[in-house]
Amino acid sequence: VQLQASGGGLVQAGDSLRLSCAASGRISNYHIGWFRQAPGKEREFVATISRSGASTYGADSVKGRFTISRHNAKNTVDLQMSSLRPEDTAVYYCAASTSVAYYSGSDSLYYSWGPGTQVTVSS
Repeated sequence: VQLQASGGGLVQAGDSLRLSCAASGRISNYHIGWFRQAPGKEREFVATISRSGASTYGADSVKGRFTISRHNAKNTVDLQMSSLRPEDTAVYYCAASTSVAYYSGSDSLYYSWGPGTQVTVSS
């Protein structure tokens, strides 16, 4: 499967933004995770969602602010981001997993990393 993240942009602190991950193949076959990487920092887990969408997991830093959802009929997974902070500034990536431990957020369990989308939050 090939994945493509989109929807990034420049926003102000407190604003909202919706990212979308589109798949070339059948996205319902995969758990899908969102990750981000800020300049000079390691890539970090943001959120993930199970194949069916019944289970979601998020990093503590985004809980209550970011919501992950999937629309298998449209072959997309979205990340709704609210109350954005300057520290959310990063390149955001989506990736696929078939591992039973996908919920751990370990990026070693994910693949099909496509080009990311830049999110910049100004203060």
